[in-house]
Amino acid sequence: MPRVKLSVIIPAFNEAARIEGCLQSLFAALKSCARDGLTSEIIVVDNNSTDATADLARKAGVRVVFEPINHIARARNAGAAVATGDWLLFLDADTLFPAATLADALAAMQNDRVVGGGSALDFGKLTFAARLLVLLCNLVVRLFKMTPGCFLFCRGDAFRAVGGFDEKFFAGEDAEMGKALKRWGRERGLRLAILHRHPPLTSNRKFQLYGVRKIFVLLVRFVFTPRTTMTDKRYLDVFYDGRR
Repeated sequence: MPRVKLSVIIPAFNEAARIEGCLQSLFAALKSCARDGLTSEIIVVDNNSTDATADLARKAGVRVVFEPINHIARARNAGAAVATGDWLLFLDADTLFPAATLADALAAMQNDRVVGGGSALDFGKLTFAARLLVLLCNLVVRLFKMTPGCFLFCRGDAFRAVGGFDEKFFAGEDAEMGKALKRWGRERGLRLAILHRHPPLTSNRKFQLYGVRKIFVLLVRFVFTPRTTMTDKRYLDVFYDGRR
């Protein structure tokens, strides 16, 4: 394997209940995938939490940076600004990261035709209606090569070239990043890799807290009025009302 430094960036707002599990899964994945030429750093971005998120991350031994404005794109960019890796991997704090997922990502990084990528979604145990909705989302993710923010990776030089995550977006910044990476990569003969064999396991709490109907309505808004929906916090309480 060629020499690779991987920067893992985890934005976190009031994630005291889940940050330790996320980090433990990440430590285990990095240990399992350890090999000559691979180094890594982990950066947790405390996005103005009011709980013990930052303290728990520091106790786990990772670097913590502070972003005072509660804004997902800003938090991701704050982590990337201090990252030193030649590949950046963005992971949500409520996500468990299996070694097999990291192995698939590292294999994609070894392909000099890949600019970055993401993964299909896995929310664990769901109701029948929620499973159908996730199945539909995964078909769209794979068909259109979309990049869900729970797990997204890219070359550091590509990230900087496209200007990072677009901070006009309060949500959907992950999909916009995927579009920007595709445009940048297409000019250089590079492509996005969407992994699907071993997706990371993301918390199903949004389905539990808000229900399938509310999430479905938000997705419909995103499809038909994406820019209006994702640049206006009034539509995005699922992301910003603080419920955990």
